[in-house]
Amino acid sequence: ASSNIIKRTLGNFGIEVEMGTVNVGPTVTQYTLAPAEGVKLSQITALQNDLALALAAHPIRIEAPIPGQSLVGIEVPNQTVAMVGLKEIMESAEFKNRSSNLTFTLGKDVAGKSFVASLDKMPHLLIAGATGSGKSVCINSLLISLLYTNSPQELKFILVDPKRVELASYNDIPHLLTPVVTDVNKTINALKWVVGEMDRRYQVLAMNSKRNIASYNQEADEPLPYLVVVIDELADLMAVAAAD
Repeated sequence: ASSNIIKRTLGNFGIEVEMGTVNVGPTVTQYTLAPAEGVKLSQITALQNDLALALAAHPIRIEAPIPGQSLVGIEVPNQTVAMVGLKEIMESAEFKNRSSNLTFTLGKDVAGKSFVASLDKMPHLLIAGATGSGKSVCINSLLISLLYTNSPQELKFILVDPKRVELASYNDIPHLLTPVVTDVNKTINALKWVVGEMDRRYQVLAMNSKRNIASYNQEADEPLPYLVVVIDELADLMAVAAAD
């Protein structure tokens, strides 16, 4: 029905399109369409509000074109939002076929396909958003993903939680280098130690003519564990200890 409304609405404005596949995601449904020859994409994107009115849905998003395809995508919010479970993503082919054990789960894309990312390709990640938008849930899914695929010998954490409520439940895990840090001064010391350890590792890698930890660990008698630092409420830390 929504496909027909989209086609009819665009037709009313003189834009002929051929409707394609419909991809149902957890929060939005993506309707794909191929515009007729001679139709400018700007003509379709200019009708965003008219399409939202016709579909009685707000807000809608128009992706013109969909990356890697000669199609336009119109994303319409679902009336009910589906729950995306961590187990479901961990059982997906995308997670099972990971190239690195620093891969973590992110959720599902608009087409309902599992989405994962690798921390060692980044290697810095900032999770931003308004209060209540799910930042802490995202941090927990990241931590659980890494705990699921790494032993304490392969991965070490430094967790910083100034609010004392978000990360306290991880206090007894063997992957921690130090108990969860809640004090600002201790946080600064911990970060200074990490920088020193990073310099030491650069020297170790240089002496062994290796580019990264992965290549070093393949031949090393004592493999180096990965170090992952997670800071909750980074803005608070920057405000309190700006000079450091």
